Amino acid sequence: MKVTVWNEFFEERTYPSVSSVYPDGLHTVLRQALIEHLDPGAEVRVALQEEPGHGLGPEVLDDTDVLLWWSHLKDDEVVDEVVERVRRRVLDGMGLLILHSAIGSKIAKALLGTSGAMTGWRHGDSELLWTVLPGHEIVAGVPNPVVIPSGEMYGEPLDIPAPDELVFISSYEGGEVLRSGCGWHRGRGRVFFFAPGHEEAPIYFQPEIRRILANAVRWAAPSAQPQPKSTRSGEYPKNWWVQA
Repeated sequence: MKVTVWNEFFEERTYPSVSSVYPDGLHTVLRQALIEHLDPGAEVRVALQEEPGHGLGPEVLDDTDVLLWWSHLKDDEVVDEVVERVRRRVLDGMGLLILHSAIGSKIAKALLGTSGAMTGWRHGDSELLWTVLPGHEIVAGVPNPVVIPSGEMYGEPLDIPAPDELVFISSYEGGEVLRSGCGWHRGRGRVFFFAPGHEEAPIYFQPEIRRILANAVRWAAPSAQPQPKSTRSGEYPKNWWVQA
């Protein structure tokens, strides 16, 4: 298992309300969470937006089984060439975790075909994360509900396509609800959107959230996908992943 955690790494160095929670960047906390919960042989690297090619050159993506993507204020500065490179890798089988505000990112729009816009948002709400697909791999070892003391409300309708697998919904103290854990199949790849992760709250330190992220990485990994069935001619049928 080879995992890359991608972060724009802007707000942690700009706003005290974020740096006080994630002084070394969200990516360091996400990386550590995966190291704790994945198998010992897993390799978890970090890539940052400021790096050449946004840290996602072909050699990195070709060596990545699952990519975690956290972005918010700088996503419009991600070059289209990198977005297309990631999109093609997902269609070819790489898993992608879209975290929190990255549902409105270029890569999310490219793969899902929608804007990711929500009806409203509000900081500071407590949240209950409810499992609605018991037995799914992503909910293994996770209590129901998961209590998040403070985070960010995203309101429905949320402009996303109907999930192939709806794993979690969230309810907030203001009465709103959200499809907050959604899985899709794109080509040979799997995409999972996980909404909790507001940058001003220590959500990624919560043990239950860390377990969900690791479970989602396992679910999205190419090893979880069906293998192509060759024809007598030795060629794979078109759209074999639909037929499998």
